[in-house]
Amino acid sequence: MTTPDAAHPLFAEALRRMGLDALNAQVRRFPDATRTAAEAAAAIGCELSQICKSLIFAADGVPVLVLMDGASRVDVGLVREELGADAVTRADAALVREATGYAIGGVPPFGHRTATRVLADRGLLAHDVVWAAAGDPHTVFPLAPRDLVAHAGATLADVRERTA
Repeated sequence: MTTPDAAHPLFAEALRRMGLDALNAQVRRFPDATRTAAEAAAAIGCELSQICKSLIFAADGVPVLVLMDGASRVDVGLVREELGADAVTRADAALVREATGYAIGGVPPFGHRTATRVLADRGLLAHDVVWAAAGDPHTVFPLAPRDLVAHAGATLADVRERTA
C-alpha cells in the first residue's frame, strides 16, 4: 500500500521552490524500505533498471552526484575521466548528508542542500519513466528521464560499468 504526498519535508520544499508542486502528489511512501534499487523495484513492481540511483562520490574531495539506473554499477574510472579528476571515491555517510541534506538510501536526484555537479548515465534514457528516492528510504517518485536530467541540471555521460 502506498500513500500520496509523502515526500521528505526538505524535498517537498525543494519541489515547491522549483515550481514542481504537482510532482509532490506523485510521491509514494511504502511501509517497507526502498533503500536499495532492488527493494524499490520490488515495492513498485517495475524493472530494476527503471530505478534511478542517486550516488554521491568525492572527486578530488568535492562532492559529485551520479545518477545511474538500478541494474548498473558506476565505473569510477569513467567518472574520473569525465570530470578530469585525479581521484574519485564513494562518499561516506557524513559527506552525503552534508552535501545533500539526506541520508544514504533516500537521496533524491535534485533538491539538495548544496549545489553539486551532476552526471547522469545515458542508460537512464532507455525508459519512458524512472523512479527515484524522494528524500527518505521509504519514498519514491516517477519522472520521465529527460525531465529528471533537466531538473537535476545533469550532464549526460557514459559512466556505467561495462560487463564482459
